[in-house]
Amino acid sequence: QVQLVESGGGLVQAGDSLRLSCAASGRTLSSRGMGWFRQAPGKEREFVAGISWNGDITRYADFLKGRFTISRDNAKRTVHLQMNDLKFEDTAVYYCAQHRMVTPYGTKWHEITQYDYWGQGTQVTVSS
Repeated sequence: QVQLVESGGGLVQAGDSLRLSCAASGRTLSSRGMGWFRQAPGKEREFVAGISWNGDITRYADFLKGRFTISRDNAKRTVHLQMNDLKFEDTAVYYCAQHRMVTPYGTKWHEITQYDYWGQGTQVTVSS
């Protein structure tokens, strides 16, 4: 069993930055891709960013336009999401998840069913 715990969310103003963290415990497999998703009220959960097992490959949702950066530290079993220039529309619950693959490809980065473990989420609220 794998446990993922997100932290770092909060209430910020538009233009501010936040750094989310995801700590893994249990029978974690460092040789798996990881992803961040988000879900706003009344909307479907959507892919935000993903990273391969060794950090060499990253993928981002098109709407981010370079504002977010995903990283990982396998020695510490953590994955981070640096979020800069936050906008009101970034308000959502942010989830980290472990992918079934070592290095996802193509649309498999975005598919929720390709992730087998999820954290409980951390709320990010951006005031305009």
